[in-house]
Amino acid sequence: MRSVSPRAALRPLPALRKPLPRLHPVQRGQVAVLYFDHNATSPLHPAARLAWLDATERFIGNPSSLHRVGARADAVLSEAREKLARILGCDALDLVFTSGATESANTVLHHAARTLAPDAEVWLSAIEHPCVTAAASHYLPKRHRLIPVTREGLVDLNWLTKRLKRTRPGLLAVMAVNNETGVIQPTREILTLCRAHGVPFFCDAVQAIGKLPATGWGDCDWVSGSAHKFGGPRGVGFLKCPAKGRVEPLLRGGAQEEGRRAGTENVAGVLAMIAALEVRTQAGVPKPALRDHFEQQLLKTLPGSAIVAAPSPRVWNTTLALMPEADCRTRWVVKLDKLGVAVSTGSACASGKEEPSPVLTAMGYSATDAARVLRFSAGWESTVADWEKLLAALEQAHREMKPAPRK
Repeated sequence: MRSVSPRAALRPLPALRKPLPRLHPVQRGQVAVLYFDHNATSPLHPAARLAWLDATERFIGNPSSLHRVGARADAVLSEAREKLARILGCDALDLVFTSGATESANTVLHHAARTLAPDAEVWLSAIEHPCVTAAASHYLPKRHRLIPVTREGLVDLNWLTKRLKRTRPGLLAVMAVNNETGVIQPTREILTLCRAHGVPFFCDAVQAIGKLPATGWGDCDWVSGSAHKFGGPRGVGFLKCPAKGRVEPLLRGGAQEEGRRAGTENVAGVLAMIAALEVRTQAGVPKPALRDHFEQQLLKTLPGSAIVAAPSPRVWNTTLALMPEADCRTRWVVKLDKLGVAVSTGSACASGKEEPSPVLTAMGYSATDAARVLRFSAGWESTVADWEKLLAALEQAHREMKPAPRK
């Protein structure tokens, strides 16, 4: 094994002498695939890859070890925690590094089940990600209530305001951005309501971190994030915890993460996550102009199509569209895949199910309409040409799926 001197291990990461290369289309064998499924996962950003490789060579120790190699690993982990805290606007001690959003959500709901009064409820929006709804059903099977949403995919603030005047839940959970529709939820207003009524607030910010300004998320009691949604590696994320009080750990064993999450920390993964997030933060929020133009052209080109939640505020990269009727939406995905375009039918974590999307059902869409949806989610490096190629592929797929005229 390569020996590492203490001074070399603490040396700052090397500065890049030239700009990082543009991310190329995903390669499938020798064929480039146009990738429009970033809400499911994003390719590893070159800055994250560089940080990961560097960390695996320089910080080889276990952060819990008492020797100098372990201490160096612990030092860079603490530095990464400080950087994330500054981005989110919270104290570094509030942050726990996890394996991703699913573990974070399970930790929050597990904590609620173990610490809330026996008759206390947890309220969550009807459009939460499966990692939140499934965790609530598991840990609090008879003690969770769904908050309704409007046809436009927004949490019903009128319902919430009236209900909070009558009763107070033990925890309220609303995501920052819906993973299927891309709708930006009124989390600031919801946080204000929670503060006024003394209700802890959990925000799944997985689809917001890296796509929207991150400052201010630290105001929430609980916030979850996942690296692979913004160009970091898979298998690493974070959970911002309340500043006061003990967290009931989901994983038990060691005393890592101040006793809130057992298990040796993924130092290289954490450093890669922070590197990717710093790139996204410094670049700023892209404009939705490319997405908006694509939607206008889609409606003109494919009669019978429609944009879900078009009037609502949405992140710049996401379009959920009702496509012209076909025998099944998976046929669209297969056709587009053969044409070299990767898209989704909705949440990747819920794919393969026969049931219609719970998100669309909550929004009042019929099962027939829900079966027609496709989700297009671009990346930070997606170009005008990429959106144009996507539209051309949709046109071609539509032509090939149309039934031949009767003779």
